Amino acid sequence: MIALPTTLEGWCDPGRTALLVYDMQVGICRQLPDAPAIVARCGAALDAARAAGMRVAFTRHLSCPKRWMGATQWRTAMAWQRATTPEAVRVPFPRGAPDSAIVAELEPRADELVLDKLSMSAFEGTPLAMALRDAGVTGIAIVGIALEIGIEPTVRHATDLGFVPIVLADACGHGNAEAGTRAWQTMRFVGEAVVGEVDGFARALARA
Repeated sequence: MIALPTTLEGWCDPGRTALLVYDMQVGICRQLPDAPAIVARCGAALDAARAAGMRVAFTRHLSCPKRWMGATQWRTAMAWQRATTPEAVRVPFPRGAPDSAIVAELEPRADELVLDKLSMSAFEGTPLAMALRDAGVTGIAIVGIALEIGIEPTVRHATDLGFVPIVLADACGHGNAEAGTRAWQTMRFVGEAVVGEVDGFARALARA
């Protein structure tokens, strides 16, 4: 039988779990009224992970140049921007733009992984799964924004790939309260995620 922790404390082992900071970018945080509180909670989780020697990864959502936008990218951009024609679409997160950067309070360190993506799941189109497996990591603690847009798909995808998602609820922001509630309900119903809070995560890491 394999050792199978069932609690947040059981997964707070820097050797088996990594922290993922999801899309905490300047231009995304600017859209959420509670972003300062989420930045602070993400910062507390990040401090705890770093103090414990836990591996840390960040994602950044980037926009394709218009020349490289296909049907899915156009449809998503038009829906998010409430645009009725492709001509009205702007490119909100180009590579190297200030809005695309991780907020200064959570600046990645040189020994931390930063992954760029076009998708909602942090695993789609990135080497995250390969990097986790190569390091022998099976748990992934997740903080960031937005819960209903990208964190829920990342949780589902993590499970499909054989990883255990650990969601730190008070460090996950949402853009739409109703959609955020639905995302929590779905995750709790399916039961694939371990759900905890930053303070418990930090205490468990300090004891580990």
